[in-house]
Amino acid sequence: MTINEIQDDIIEEFADIDDWMDRYAYIIDMGNTLPPMPEEYKTPQYIIEGCQSRAWLHADITSEGLIHFTADSDAIIVKGIISMLLKVLNDHSPAEIADADLYFIDKIGLAENLSPTRSNGLAALVKQMKLYAIAYKAKLENEGK
Repeated sequence: MTINEIQDDIIEEFADIDDWMDRYAYIIDMGNTLPPMPEEYKTPQYIIEGCQSRAWLHADITSEGLIHFTADSDAIIVKGIISMLLKVLNDHSPAEIADADLYFIDKIGLAENLSPTRSNGLAALVKQMKLYAIAYKAKLENEGK
């Protein structure tokens, strides 16, 4: 599936949930499905600066040239947000991730229903994911792939 198709699926999932308390519960449920992050990546090197809670992000490039993210947080809402971002961006090419317009964040009302510090953390997380993508894109171009 394309990044936009996955975003559209998330928007559709949230369309049936009117109440924001129910939406938060759904986001928390998504966070509970997040695969555990290896402890070796829960270090200051991988921490997302600007996040109110602690959140970590690591990226690897697969043999197919796709980026695979691993992430975690010590806050349940943040874990859910991370889970959504991983669902949208994981296992896509660096170019696709770097160029992605993450419109689902606004369409589901997430940005406007987060505290300012959580919004800053979300922006920092998206920025870091895109920076990983840009770095891997440049690396692959330099290797001639």
